[in-house]
Amino acid sequence: MSFTSPVLVGREREIEQLDRRLAAAREGRGGAVFLLGDPGIGKSRLSAECEYRAFDAGMTALRGRGGGVSADIPFKPLCEALLSYTRTKEPPDDPALAPYLPALTKLVPEWRRAGVADHLESVMVLAEAVLRLLAAIGRDGGCLLVLEDLHEADADTLAVVEYLADNLPGVPAFLLANMRSHAGPARSVAEASAQRRTAALIDLAPLPPEQLVRLTAACLDTSPDDLPEQLLTRLERDTAGVPFVVEELLAAMAGVGALERDGRRWLLNGDPAIDVPTTLVRSITLRAAQLSDTAQELLHTAAVFGSRFPIPVIQEATGLDDREVMDFLRAGTGARLILPDDSASDWYAFRHALMAEALRSSLIPAERAMIARRAADALERLHPGLPGEWCQIAATLRLTAGDALGAAGLLAGAGRRLLDDGAADLAVMLLERAYAMLGQAPADLRASTLQGLLHALTESGQADRAFALAKDLPITGDLAMTIPLEIDLRTKLAWVAAEIGGTADGLAHVASVRRLLRISPDEARTAAIDVIEAQLIVPDHGVLQQSPQRMAAAEALVRHAAEVAERVPLPEVACQAWERMALYSRTRGFDEPDRCLTRVVSIAEAHGLKLWKLRAMLRLAANRALRTGERQPLEEVGRAAARAGAISLVHATQASLVMTAVLRGEYGDAHEIAVPCVESTIRLGHTAYTQYILLAQATLAAHQARRADMDRALERFRRWGGESSLHMPVVYGLCQAMCALLEEDRDLCGEMLTKAREWEDDNPTIYYITGRYGLGVLMEVLAGRAGAAECDAAETTSAAELEWNRTFLHLARAVLLGRQGDPDGALAAFGRAADAARPFPLAHHLGLRLVAEAALADGWGEPLVWLRTAEEYFHQAGIPAVTGACRAMLRGAGAAVAQRRSGREQVPSLLRGKGVSVREYQVFALLAERRSNVDIGKRLFISPRTVEKHVASLLQKLALPDRNALYEHAAELMRPS
Repeated sequence: MSFTSPVLVGREREIEQLDRRLAAAREGRGGAVFLLGDPGIGKSRLSAECEYRAFDAGMTALRGRGGGVSADIPFKPLCEALLSYTRTKEPPDDPALAPYLPALTKLVPEWRRAGVADHLESVMVLAEAVLRLLAAIGRDGGCLLVLEDLHEADADTLAVVEYLADNLPGVPAFLLANMRSHAGPARSVAEASAQRRTAALIDLAPLPPEQLVRLTAACLDTSPDDLPEQLLTRLERDTAGVPFVVEELLAAMAGVGALERDGRRWLLNGDPAIDVPTTLVRSITLRAAQLSDTAQELLHTAAVFGSRFPIPVIQEATGLDDREVMDFLRAGTGARLILPDDSASDWYAFRHALMAEALRSSLIPAERAMIARRAADALERLHPGLPGEWCQIAATLRLTAGDALGAAGLLAGAGRRLLDDGAADLAVMLLERAYAMLGQAPADLRASTLQGLLHALTESGQADRAFALAKDLPITGDLAMTIPLEIDLRTKLAWVAAEIGGTADGLAHVASVRRLLRISPDEARTAAIDVIEAQLIVPDHGVLQQSPQRMAAAEALVRHAAEVAERVPLPEVACQAWERMALYSRTRGFDEPDRCLTRVVSIAEAHGLKLWKLRAMLRLAANRALRTGERQPLEEVGRAAARAGAISLVHATQASLVMTAVLRGEYGDAHEIAVPCVESTIRLGHTAYTQYILLAQATLAAHQARRADMDRALERFRRWGGESSLHMPVVYGLCQAMCALLEEDRDLCGEMLTKAREWEDDNPTIYYITGRYGLGVLMEVLAGRAGAAECDAAETTSAAELEWNRTFLHLARAVLLGRQGDPDGALAAFGRAADAARPFPLAHHLGLRLVAEAALADGWGEPLVWLRTAEEYFHQAGIPAVTGACRAMLRGAGAAVAQRRSGREQVPSLLRGKGVSVREYQVFALLAERRSNVDIGKRLFISPRTVEKHVASLLQKLALPDRNALYEHAAELMRPS
C-alpha cells in the first residue's frame, strides 16, 4: 500500500496566490514566485499542483531541477526545463527571438545550425534569450516555468533566474522556483528580487495539527475520526508538521507492524518488541535494510553519486550484471526509495533528496570514500575524456574519495572548457576551487590553473579581482615554472592590466616577458605581447592624445605582430593587430582603416573566425555610413550578426543604424529600431550601446525640434554615465546645437558648438559629427568670424570626408565666394553642397534657409526659390520657428508668400518650390486641358477675372513667356507617369 497522500492538504492561501499569478501570466502580466521551505515541507508537491493547474488552463508548462552535482554544471535546471518542449517542437517562429536562438543552443544543442556563433557571448544574453523564448511560447495561452531545488543550481543559472524575475512583467510567463530555506546564493537571489518587488516569496510553514490530521487520514485512506489518538500524538511529536516525514514514518510503522488496518479503522500496535522508527533517517535505513545485500550495495553507491544517478555508471562501479541491476531497480522502486528520472534516459532518482542524504549518513567516511573512488573510476572508463558534465561529476566524486589533487585537475579542466564555451562566471567558480586545492601541486599545474583563472575573471567582468590576485602572487619560489609557461602567464597579466587601464603594471609585465623572450626566443609569443604592449602604449580611448613618437611605436608593434601572426600563422593575433592598426590609422582618414579592416575580413574568412569577420564588417559598414549616409551595408551586417547570434554586434549595428537613420531624416525608422534595442541593452546592462542609442534618441528629437523629448533622452543618457563618455561633443554639436538652430536661437546654437569644441580640445575624439568641421564653420562664416583660412583648415581634416560635414563646408565656401563678388563660384559651391546633402534632407533644407539670407544680401543664386523650398519642408516637418523665419525673409524680400490651405500637400514639390498656391495649382491642372478662363472659372466657382490673375501669377512664378508655354508645361507636368 502507498502511504503518499493522493491530495494536497492545506496550502489553500498559497494555491490562491499561485492561481492569481497563473491567470496574470495568461493575460501577459508575468512574474516570479520563490517557494522556500525545509526539506520535505511540500515545495515539490505545491509546485506540481501549480503545474497541474497550468495544464488545465491550457498553458505550456516546463520543469527542471537542480540536484546532485548540478551546482558545478552550467544551466542544468534550465536545460531540463526546456527538454520536454524541444523534444517535439522546433524553435518558435518569432523575429524578436531569432537573433537569440544561437545563444539558446547552450541549453538546446539540437537547435544548433551551421554558420552561427558557438561561443556564449554572456550569461545575460542567454538570460534575454530565455526571456524571449518564454514570451514566444506563452503568447498563445501563457507559459509556466518550474525550477525545483534551486539551492543546488549553479551560479549562472541563478543569474538567469534573477534576470527573469526582474524582466517577466509584461511577458506571458510565470516563473515558480523552489529551494530550501537555509542561507545561500539561491536564497540571496530570491530575497534580493523580493526587495526589488520583482518577485514574491512564499515561505512554507509546517502543517498545523488540524491539517496534520487531514494529511494522515488521506495517507491512510480513511476518515479523521477513524485515526488512533495515540498515532496523532506521536506524529505531532515526531514529525514537526513536515508532510514528507509524516508519510515516511507512516510507511515505516506499517512496515514493521506497529500500524495495522482493521477494516476502515487503523490500530496502533503497542507491542514493545516492535522497533518503531522515531527519525526519518532510521525510517529510510530500516526500509533499505529489508532489501538484498546486492540491492543495498547499489543503493549506497547511488546515494554517494547523488540524489540522481546514471544506471550504467552505478552498474560499472559495482560490477553487477544486468539481471542483478534490474532486480535492484524493481526492489528499490517497490520500496518507494527510487523512481525513474523522466528528464534523462538511463537515469534514476531517489524519491526525495532526503533519502539520499539519509543513506549517505548511514555510511562511515571510509565507506563513502571507497564507493566514490570506484564510481569515479567507472565514470572515467565509460566516458573517456569526461566530456560535458561528466568532468564536474567525476571531480565531485574524487573529492569525496579524498583525492583533492585529482579533483583539482578535473575542476581546472572543466573550468577551462566552460571558459571556452563562454560560461565565464561558472568557470571562475571551478577554477577558484581548483586553485585552492593545488597548494602542494607541481608548479606548472598551479601556473596553468592560475592563468585560466585570471582569464576567466577578466572575461566575467572581474578584471580588478584578477589583477589584485596577480599582484599578490610571486612567479618565483613555490610558483617556479618553465619559461614558456611564465611567458604565457605574464602575457595574460599584461592583458588583464590593459583591459582595466593598469598601464604601469601592464608595461612591467611586458618588460618581464621581453627579458624571458631574450632567453627563449619565440616568434608567436612575441607577436602576442606586441599587440598587448601597443594597447598599453596607446589605449582605445587615447588615440588622439598621444605624441607622434608613441603612436609610431604602437603602430610599429602591431605591424610587426600582424606580419608574424600571418606567417606563423596566428589568425586571431593577426586579426587583433590589424583591427588595432585600423584604430590607429583613423586619424589619417578612412581609406587606410578600411584596408586594415578588409584584411581582417580576409584572414577571418580563411580561418573560419566568424565573429572576427563580423566585427570587421561592422566597422567597415559604420565607416561607410558615417561618410556617405548609406544604410544598406549596416543592414546586411545586422542580418548576418543576428543569424550568427552575435548579440553585441547586433546591438552595435542597430545603434549605428539609428544614428544613420536620424541623419537621413528617416525618423520613423530610427524610432522603430531604437525603442526595442534600447530596452534590450538596458536589460542586458550593455552600457556603451545604451549610451549611444539614448544619444541617438536625443538627436532624433533634436532634429525634429522636440526639446522636451530631447531633454528626457539626455537625462537617461546621463543616468547611464553618458557625461563621462566620449559622446559629449556629439551631444553639444549634433544634438543640442541643432535643436537650438531649429528654434531659430543662434546664440544658444553658438554656445553649444563652442562647448563641443572646448570639450574636444580637452578630450580629442574620432567622432567627427560634432559640428566642429561642418556646421560650426558655416555658422562662424555667416557671423563674419571665420573666413577662407578656417574653411581650408577644416577641409584638410579626415572629418571633411563625411558628406554631412562637407554639406556645411561647401555652403560656407559658397557664402564666402558670394561676399567676394563671385556669384558663379558661389553657385558652384552651392551645387557641391546640394550633391553632398543628397542623403540628408534636414542638412540640405537647413542649409537653404541659412545660405538664402547671405545670398539675398550679396545678390547671387536663387534665394527666393531656396526659401520657399525650405519653408515647405519645415512646414511639413512641423518646425514652426524655421518655417516662420523663411516666410518672414520672403516677405522682407517683397516676394509672395503662399497661404497655408488644406490640400497643399497635393501641389507637386516642383511647383511648391516656386511658390505656387493650392488655388493656382487647381488652375494649372485645368490649363493642362487647354481650357479657357470662363470654363476654368465655372469648374472652380470663381470669376474669369480671378482666373486671369492666377494665370498671370503662374506665368511669373514659373518664368514662362506666354499662355501657350503654360499650356505645354502644365500638360507635361500633369501627364500620368
